[in-house]
Amino acid sequence: MKYAKWTVLTLIALIVFGFFHYTLPQHDIVRVVNTYQERQDLNDWTRIFWAKPDDQSTGLINRDVQFIQTVKANGKPMVYRNEDTGWSWPPYFKFDTANLQTEAEDAKSTSAAPEWVLLTHYGWRIEYLSSFPNAIAIKPVEGPDATIIPWFNIFFFVFLGVVLLMLRRMWLQFRERSIDPMLADVEEAWDSVDQRADEAADRARGLWGRFRGWLGTWKGKPRR
Repeated sequence: MKYAKWTVLTLIALIVFGFFHYTLPQHDIVRVVNTYQERQDLNDWTRIFWAKPDDQSTGLINRDVQFIQTVKANGKPMVYRNEDTGWSWPPYFKFDTANLQTEAEDAKSTSAAPEWVLLTHYGWRIEYLSSFPNAIAIKPVEGPDATIIPWFNIFFFVFLGVVLLMLRRMWLQFRERSIDPMLADVEEAWDSVDQRADEAADRARGLWGRFRGWLGTWKGKPRR
């Protein structure tokens, strides 16, 4: 049971970590090398990795998606999709895909004369599943070593911690005021039932002893 408990808790922790890691904004310092548009098929389970900007998109089996090709400072390529999120999840309320694509096109540079940008995105790059992170914003930075502080993520986790502490405090108060007294009453009632059962057992033993004694009076006295 101990190993099963820790296995379940580990799985829950991994699911929660994966959810936040996929959903919360991430920041990459990259160099834009190209932008393009490509038609993508959306007719299998990998559809979950694509945005749903409107109700009509849920019924499409394919659609045109814009992409931004970049290179990181270490030379590793990274490709981002550029899709509106609309009012769907995650709640980035992104409606400026065309503007972002134009900014990315304007930020293109070469390795000989690099121009570095901070590209904010969410999601994962999984090559085997053709999954691309979705670009949210882009802005120029001085260089590949620019310091980036994820203020939103910091405030989010601080807020989440405060909410969890408040929920824990509310639960402890509710337990102290409602559940603990009820459990105490149940325990007291059970002790009372147990005590009555013991008393009944003692009376039964006493009656049985007197009955055996009465039966003993019917036995004949031993002859000498």
